[in-house]
Amino acid sequence: MENEGKFYSGFAAIVGRPNVGKSTLMNAMVGEKVAIVSSKPQTTRNRIMGVSTGDNWQIVFLDTPGMHEPRTKLGEYMVKSIHDAMEGIDVLLVVVAINEIGKQDRAIIEQMAGTKVPKVLVLNKTDTVPENVIFERLSEFAEAGYDAVIPISAEGGQGMGELRHSLVRLLPEGPKYFPDDMMTDQPERLICGEIIREKALLHLRDEVPHGIGVEMMRIESISDSLTEIHATLYCERASHKGIIIGKQGSMLKTIGREARLDIEKLLGTKVNLQLWVKVRDDWRNKPSDLHTLGYE
Repeated sequence: MENEGKFYSGFAAIVGRPNVGKSTLMNAMVGEKVAIVSSKPQTTRNRIMGVSTGDNWQIVFLDTPGMHEPRTKLGEYMVKSIHDAMEGIDVLLVVVAINEIGKQDRAIIEQMAGTKVPKVLVLNKTDTVPENVIFERLSEFAEAGYDAVIPISAEGGQGMGELRHSLVRLLPEGPKYFPDDMMTDQPERLICGEIIREKALLHLRDEVPHGIGVEMMRIESISDSLTEIHATLYCERASHKGIIIGKQGSMLKTIGREARLDIEKLLGTKVNLQLWVKVRDDWRNKPSDLHTLGYE
């Protein structure tokens, strides 16, 4: 960049409706899996931070839950986390899926255009549409009030370099907030719980996932090469418990096996993962339960 010797840094919130690829985008920017990803909407429940650092810049990304009308106390918490993430930011990323830009997306684009910070409109999932559609959307949103409109595929990697360059260009001069090797502020306990929830979202039927919470009961280093983890999956109905466990425990074993492999990569040790399933009726509307499961 120009002005050698200067350092550029800032906080960048990522917003958009559910399931447009916000978490995939942040993971791609950070270069590590710091947010769980699922095809189910409203996968992200907390504000999750990811850090990307270059020679003379640092971007602190804030991934947020999808914008939606809350129907539960958990939903209200998720919406609040979006507003909290947008306080004091330096750059705003508004993400839409280019293959399905609907009424809600356009309303978000218009609403966020009034935000008094530098902002980038990100047209994600370009790998799902022909090139002429990309050009049409670029033309359509050229005067939408954004500093840049960038087409990308967060999953495939196309356009990510241009997006990073645009964001760095919009950063103010500032300090290095985090060490070079730090990629997230999420404690390992929380990331492990989210990995378990991701695997449950991946395998369970549509009516179950939103009613699943994970409580980390115990995480203990047994030795330099072995970590023991005990976690409980909570569901809201007795009928869901049987689905989560599966025939002869097959579903729970699948969730546990896949979660264990990801957690071993995260921790760098072998993992003994023990999972239980309990019914906690209507936990998404009970403040005490939300607190227990980490939604403060």
